[in-house]
Amino acid sequence: GLHVMSRFNRLELIDPMVVAAIFGDANLSFALKLAKHREAFGHVGRIIATTFETLDCLRERYKEIDETIKTLEGLYTEVYHGVDCTRIAVDSRFQGMEGNLGAVYYNFPHAGAVSGFFDGHPCVNWRHENLMRLFFRALRSFMKPGGLVKVSSSKGAVGVRFLYIMEAATENEFVHVETMPFMEWHLHRYGRSYGDKRDVHRRPGEGENYNVQRKDADMVYTFKYAPSGAPLQPQNIRMPPKFSVLKACPDG
Repeated sequence: GLHVMSRFNRLELIDPMVVAAIFGDANLSFALKLAKHREAFGHVGRIIATTFETLDCLRERYKEIDETIKTLEGLYTEVYHGVDCTRIAVDSRFQGMEGNLGAVYYNFPHAGAVSGFFDGHPCVNWRHENLMRLFFRALRSFMKPGGLVKVSSSKGAVGVRFLYIMEAATENEFVHVETMPFMEWHLHRYGRSYGDKRDVHRRPGEGENYNVQRKDADMVYTFKYAPSGAPLQPQNIRMPPKFSVLKACPDG
């Protein structure tokens, strides 16, 4: 039944041959978890782990990053830094990978904090919505038909809201397969990070948790790429507020 079939997603029983890509993995701990998981299952597909930050930035935040990269490379994982997941089509490191990705992971996407604004503020929230729209549009050229995309996020997030994830996927022909609790996912035990300068001094789970998130509210949204073959309209994006609105805003 449904309960048994859902175990495939929870246990991460993916095709052993597919190329897997991880985006936005700040300290690369999830990539390490996935690489060990695939090695244990005897998978031979490539793994591409990416960070948005440069290696120098990562070394300032994570003292263990060089050792993590060394371990990943020992597990035949390719590590790329300074990758913008919305612009992989113009990233030379992804040339020749068109139509090759069979599994993609993006855990807790965030467009970056703006000092003085909370994530849901209308002057900055458009960035989070566009992140999801441009992410799924960029993936279209690189996904295999039937390939899986998993995006983790809190169901109560006010930055990258679940609605943004669902709508962006639907607009780009990624069919929603399942939403499962993050804590039921076999790969949930990895070293979470904030992905910003706070990581120098503390990490989530070290005596505290995210201020507005709880583990039981975290979800994994799973999608399957099902292209129709029909041309799509240009990607809709949310335009930023007008300058007059920003100028009149007392926040920030």
